[in-house]
Amino acid sequence: MQTQTNVFKVLAVLESSFYFPRLFMKKIILATHNLHKMEEMTDLLKDFAIDILTLEQFSNIEDIPETGETLKENALIKARTVNQLTGIPAIGDDTGLEVNTLNGAPGVYSARYAGETASFEDNVNKLLSEMKSKIDRSAQFRTVTAFVNGKDEIIAEGKIDGLITKEPKGAYGFGYDPVFYIPELERTFAELSTEEKNRISHRGLALQKLCKLLSAHWSENKPTGD
Repeated sequence: MQTQTNVFKVLAVLESSFYFPRLFMKKIILATHNLHKMEEMTDLLKDFAIDILTLEQFSNIEDIPETGETLKENALIKARTVNQLTGIPAIGDDTGLEVNTLNGAPGVYSARYAGETASFEDNVNKLLSEMKSKIDRSAQFRTVTAFVNGKDEIIAEGKIDGLITKEPKGAYGFGYDPVFYIPELERTFAELSTEEKNRISHRGLALQKLCKLLSAHWSENKPTGD
């Protein structure tokens, strides 16, 4: 439980204004149309002194194709595209579930594992089908976040280890949450509330790291006289 305790401490510090200087930015746009991601990311950033915008407020921006070969490439593609189209600093992210016995699959293809139009349930069912005869059920969720504001680009990554269950458990979350089990908590992601999940999740850790990196960047480039 030491890791969980450390995460709580980090989150408490990040929620202070020190890690998110109020003078440098009034708005950030989240480069996603995924409502579940929007809810999680907005909740994670809610205590900071900035306006959080989403693509739901920009109907002219359609889904951004994930054409990258890595999570980092996809996160940057999203953030760069939205920043260029809106002129607003943007945060993009991409997440992959990496199952060790499947050589890291579904990985960068997690959202479309069962096909381009696959539902969350389709992806989970395909994963469980491929894991039927597997003894090693270890896996990790990995998120890469990218902040883009013109030439300024900052990357951060978060990862959490777990196990793939034999059947879905829990009613919360989305995607592979019902089959991603955290041994330390003895629950799947889908059995955690949004607040509980955000404190330890791959996306939460990535955004926490991103905030610290942004703070350091802004401190170095703070205008004189402020």
